[in-house]
Amino acid sequence: MDIESFVTGFVSNGGWLLLLFVLLVVVVLASVRIVPQSQKYVVERFGKLRSVLGPGINLIMPFFDRVAHKISILERQLPTNSQDAITSDNVLVQVETSVFYRIIEPEKTVYRIRDIDAAIATTVAGIVRSEIGTLELDEVQSNRAQLITRIQGALEKVVDDWGIEVTRAEILDVNLDEATRAAMLQQLNAERARRAQVTEAEGSKRAVELNADAELYAAEQTAKARRIAADAEAYATGVVAQAIAENGLEAAQYQVALKQVEALTAVGSGDGKQTILLPAHALEAFGDAFGLLKGRK
Repeated sequence: MDIESFVTGFVSNGGWLLLLFVLLVVVVLASVRIVPQSQKYVVERFGKLRSVLGPGINLIMPFFDRVAHKISILERQLPTNSQDAITSDNVLVQVETSVFYRIIEPEKTVYRIRDIDAAIATTVAGIVRSEIGTLELDEVQSNRAQLITRIQGALEKVVDDWGIEVTRAEILDVNLDEATRAAMLQQLNAERARRAQVTEAEGSKRAVELNADAELYAAEQTAKARRIAADAEAYATGVVAQAIAENGLEAAQYQVALKQVEALTAVGSGDGKQTILLPAHALEAFGDAFGLLKGRK
């Protein structure tokens, strides 16, 4: 059987319908693209960018368009990178960093950069050295969160042309060489000793101040007591003076006689039996005193 007779027999038997169906199936399969949720497809037409297909069912021109790149849009983490940097106070540190990013514009990532991971790692290393070079070692240790923010901001400006979004940048560790570490430890011990001495000196100063305050308080209380006694004595003197002014010499003599009698009573109230010798004029004085007291009664 020759080819012409085979084709004539196939067409006459309805084979062309089957051929048409097969052709239709091939066209449909070639024009429909189902994109997963975690990916985007870059479509080219004759080697030139035609479109970017998002998740779901998409239609393309069969036999003219082709899916050139399938790009994952999931967040990615770069391997931990370590680079040396010098602070503004000339201390060599080794910084370990990690960067998280995701592709948001695949057409830029595909056509503008070849190795995106290597490019980001190199860019991060340069930015870290630049940012740490503006800070002293103490600032690097204490302001790590601020440093991370500055690194992430600078990185976002650089990678914008690559169609990616930097979601997170982390400084995992800042390591020092042994010589610097030993010097810092010595400085830390010296600072602790200085603080201890300052605390001890402040305690001694406070003790002296409290002691002085106590002595001042005691002196004030003594002076106050003396002032009260002086006031009482002055009051008593004033009372005697007023009595003398009102009653004349008789009041003064009465007070003197009273004192003499009190003195004689105190001498005679001893535990033993005393013999008291008094001059004659003393006896006369005591007699006058008893007379005055009797007269006052």
